[in-house]
Amino acid sequence: MPQHFAGLPLDRPHIMGIVNVTPDSFSDGGQFAGSAAAAIDHGLAMAEQGASILDVGGESTRPGADPVTLAEELKRVLPVVEALANAGHCVSIDTRHAEVMRQAVSAGARIINDVTALQGPNSLRVAGELQCPVILMHMQGTPQTMQHAPSYDDVVGDVRAFLAQRAQACLEAGLGADQICLDPGIGFGKTLAHNLSLLKHTSTLLGLGYPLLVGASRKSFITKLDRQVGADQREAGTLAAHLAGLQAGAQIFRVHDVGAARQGFAVWQAIQSAD
Repeated sequence: MPQHFAGLPLDRPHIMGIVNVTPDSFSDGGQFAGSAAAAIDHGLAMAEQGASILDVGGESTRPGADPVTLAEELKRVLPVVEALANAGHCVSIDTRHAEVMRQAVSAGARIINDVTALQGPNSLRVAGELQCPVILMHMQGTPQTMQHAPSYDDVVGDVRAFLAQRAQACLEAGLGADQICLDPGIGFGKTLAHNLSLLKHTSTLLGLGYPLLVGASRKSFITKLDRQVGADQREAGTLAAHLAGLQAGAQIFRVHDVGAARQGFAVWQAIQSAD
């Protein structure tokens, strides 16, 4: 297992704060899309609360989401990436489009976070050329179709095999093992049972030898276990899922509520180190 990823030491958990510059994300759509300034302020606040990484995205990947044009995605994300990077923060660009990757890295992004695991046109080649750390996520189908009756022979085995194959593709494209992070894609083409199985067997995915990102923040599976509440009322369920991942050894957690994650992780770590 590498000791660092994108300059971040992996001997402690890292919080990735979600900065959606979109009008239609499932949880906070439109809240920070009115202006780049609002998204920048949100990202700066997340960094102040304890986020190690700020994940900037300009295209919603919620179930059923429609794609946006390249020009619109670039217009949304580039000013935010540049401002947050210039302020000294580690910025990731959440995109599945090679040209957005290229321009965002030029603007200061240090990580490419791709829900398609660099399977899009030219994405793998661009990542190799840029020599930029990447987060490879598993998704069954597309955002438009992924929740239409997802099925697997063995969800943990299937996701593990896919991530292993994509990591190998990155190595062959010239990236180093210390530039690769894996994400099982909680909620992306998975049923409740699939999500729970992946969270339970996080250690199996870590067996591939790469750091692991868990992103369960505000996902709808939480309400299936308790009661139907809005996305902004799923903080406790989010923390429970992420603590399970932390217990298993995952290192990066993509969240909306940075303060809650920081506090929960601090208490968990203190308990683990107590006599």
